[in-house]
Amino acid sequence: MDKTSFGYRAWFQPTGSFSTFSGGKYALFAEEEFQRGHVELFGEDKKGVSFEINKNLPAEGFSITGDATTAKVEGGCESGLLYGAYRLLFALRRGEQTFTINDKPAVPLRILNHWDNGDGSVERGYSGDSLFWRNGMVGYDLPRLRDYARLLASVGINQISVNNVNVRLLTAKLLTDEGLNDLEKVAEVFRPFGIKLLISVHFDSPVWLGGLKTSDPADPKVADFWNEAAARVYKRIPDLGGFLVKADSEFQSGPNAFGHTQDVGANVIARALKPHGGTLHWRCFIYNCLQDWRDTVTDRPKAAYDTFFPIDGKFDDNVILQVKYGPSDFQVREPNSPLLGAMKATRESLEFQIAQEYTGQQKDMYSWAVQWEEIFDQPFNETRATRDLVGKEIEAVVAVSNTGNDENWCGHLMSQSNLYAFGRMAWNPALTAKEVTEEWTSLTFGKSDIVADGVDSAVTKMLLDSRHVYEKYNAPLGICWMVYVHHHYGPSPDGYEYAKWGTYHRADHKAIGVDRTRKGTGYTAQYQPYVRDLYENLDTCPEEMVLYFHRLPYDYKLSDGRTMIQYIYDTHFEGVEGVEGFIRTWESLKSKLPDEAYAHVRKRLDMQLDNAKEWRDVINSYFYRKSNIGDEKGRRIYI
Repeated sequence: MDKTSFGYRAWFQPTGSFSTFSGGKYALFAEEEFQRGHVELFGEDKKGVSFEINKNLPAEGFSITGDATTAKVEGGCESGLLYGAYRLLFALRRGEQTFTINDKPAVPLRILNHWDNGDGSVERGYSGDSLFWRNGMVGYDLPRLRDYARLLASVGINQISVNNVNVRLLTAKLLTDEGLNDLEKVAEVFRPFGIKLLISVHFDSPVWLGGLKTSDPADPKVADFWNEAAARVYKRIPDLGGFLVKADSEFQSGPNAFGHTQDVGANVIARALKPHGGTLHWRCFIYNCLQDWRDTVTDRPKAAYDTFFPIDGKFDDNVILQVKYGPSDFQVREPNSPLLGAMKATRESLEFQIAQEYTGQQKDMYSWAVQWEEIFDQPFNETRATRDLVGKEIEAVVAVSNTGNDENWCGHLMSQSNLYAFGRMAWNPALTAKEVTEEWTSLTFGKSDIVADGVDSAVTKMLLDSRHVYEKYNAPLGICWMVYVHHHYGPSPDGYEYAKWGTYHRADHKAIGVDRTRKGTGYTAQYQPYVRDLYENLDTCPEEMVLYFHRLPYDYKLSDGRTMIQYIYDTHFEGVEGVEGFIRTWESLKSKLPDEAYAHVRKRLDMQLDNAKEWRDVINSYFYRKSNIGDEKGRRIYI
């Protein structure tokens, strides 16, 4: 690795172009991938590594035996062999000398959703423009797209959608021969890496593309349209993973418009995919986005469960319901969705967001891995945690991508850790945030001729602390949505409070929060009894989410004896101090880092410090003005 490019590559990932892949056996391709990575990391010295298929291994699984001089990689299938090649490179990069590695994915489908638009923009994209789209058509840099495929395969991603779930006319045309001409070429790039494409499709495609007067799923002509569209697509891309649909949500049309439940809309498309082996991924992010703020009965977090649970078992067997991890919308702190694991006769997937929409937008450093571990640890019932469902009741793990055409893929160098962590934790939900973060930092900042010892451990600590530091200066104790309505960056405590989105915290001069117990909106009744009782009881409700479930006065005493208002003041000052600590740590590493990498991250940390101060001052002033209770420590609060 040379000094000028350090910090602009993801873990071991090169950015240059490579020769066309050979048409030989897949073992040869895996060997070539290993040699490319080895040359990039270690030079031309060849290693005595052999690659072969072993059908006795699990699907996509692999084994690695031997040492750093002579090793053998076996894969249960072609993809398993490739995953083994990358894992061996990871092990060598981290300085391991002997290998007895046996691994397989716990989750069959590990999927990235790109929210890329046909004009090249990316909805909630913080890493430049789209890797796939230019000026209304599929347009990409071929060598870079190959590098991206290599990057995703190295952490086990095996499916990817290339267009936004909020489908517009330009990308709706992917179902036509015109759109498939280029998409077919994209599929060819990803196919050798074991990655299948998905297409986001619009529910109104029969009208937009088929010239029909209706998209009613009960109309035989609509079924004919979807049958013809699926046949056309699979003729061109026979290994397509399937379709992804967002319907009846945020002004997207769907079956509700025709008086049907969600299963009726989903099944007509699923049946078109079924003969081709395709899967329909149907998003469950459905709620009333035109709620009157004066309505204190409707509670947005209840919407997904209320919509889907009554129709459990009515979906065809090639439908997977894609459920966001929380009932709100990728917030810094919220409980797990009660819909996860509740649909006993329907397939489900768990949806994360790698893009930092509400968590700093890849300006602020934020470790999703820490939050994902918390999500996996949340109880499903008295004996099982959420991670116990993954790979069983939950058949797929999905995430909204954080990548774009920025040189370092992710905008913020540290945000690469989130992409890496998603792949590893989707592969194995039992991995901890510490384990995957240590892997990434050692691969990116580990021992080399240009990085001194100790950088990787310092960066690991920064990342592991970053989620908690961000939460301290963000909205407190499970209160969500204290952000600007349109761009979602920065503090606006009442930004959503009188808006249509159903995102209310109901703060007044006495109290804040929404009572979501059975005495209030009844949201907690959607959970398993053990979890319901856990959240309803103030003595057992996790304090970090207490205002998500309860309405409490500002002088409510927390477990450490502080009042809620004092906790809010303290944590917001502590959040700024935490970012200042990150800056001191990073400055201490300056002599050990390449100039480019140091300057890039330092600039982002300066932006984060400004943001943290703004959050501190706005939130503290807001709550002082609401409560008229001062800070016991006498610190500056703007009144």
